[in-house]
Amino acid sequence: MRIDRGILSGLTVVVLWASAFPAIQVAVPELGVVGLSFVRLAVATAALVGVALVKRVRMPRLGDLGWIAAAGFFGMTAYQLLLNAGELHVPAGTASIIVAAAPLVSVAVARVLFHEPVTRFTAVGSAIAFAGVAVVCLARAGLSLSAAVWIVGAASVVQGVYHPLQRPLLKRYSGFEVATYTMIAGTVMTVPVVPFGWAQLAAASPGGWMAGAYLALLPSALGFVLWGYAVGRLPVAVSTSLLYLVPPVAVVIAWAWLGEVPVAAELIGGAVVITGVCVISQGDRLAARLCRGRAAPQG
Repeated sequence: MRIDRGILSGLTVVVLWASAFPAIQVAVPELGVVGLSFVRLAVATAALVGVALVKRVRMPRLGDLGWIAAAGFFGMTAYQLLLNAGELHVPAGTASIIVAAAPLVSVAVARVLFHEPVTRFTAVGSAIAFAGVAVVCLARAGLSLSAAVWIVGAASVVQGVYHPLQRPLLKRYSGFEVATYTMIAGTVMTVPVVPFGWAQLAAASPGGWMAGAYLALLPSALGFVLWGYAVGRLPVAVSTSLLYLVPPVAVVIAWAWLGEVPVAAELIGGAVVITGVCVISQGDRLAARLCRGRAAPQG
């Protein structure tokens, strides 16, 4: 059986992005929160720029630099720093499930910035996903939420802001171009905080550097390139649905790599989160198909 290249690329991205969560657990104690952020962004930028030179990627228009800076700050700089800080104390699998709720924020931002309507499926799906996030956050902490859980929650928020900020850019540029522009912007905005983490970065072990290089070259650089390829070849509904696999795959990788055993409440909450996000993205399409089916003449 022959697998479509778009599907294969998308599934590869799922594994790469899922593996990033346990890889951060390995790298951040060695390189530090700031050091890992800078290494990951800088090395990924170098790789993407190298590909961009070969592909002769266009320079962005001056009027788009504001959108690029905003997307780079939220999706690269802020997201990396917050997720790294949170994963110092939050298990990789738990972090992946919390971050999976980022579409909730994307819906709200799209509503405010682009006046996108909020359908009943969006409202219902958001409520379901929010309930799932609450279950995951409370699974290990009981009725008290640790600061680290709040930090990972903040990482989910900035990631949710990042996605709709790309929308005006994707109307004029390819997915690879947008990834390259925002990665460069994110790296530049991370530079000012590097002195605060330089001592730990300089003292890092070879294992920490290897984990950082892995995060930069595979989940970041290669992941974005493959994702752009997959999005270009697959329907939006298909490519979006593939991302729902990231949390369960991350849980499996964290269990195999780090020995993290998820508690039952985390698995239940993760399933609820994915269900809610599915309702948000697929509810209107399924309802439209159902209506067309009912309206079709009966033979």
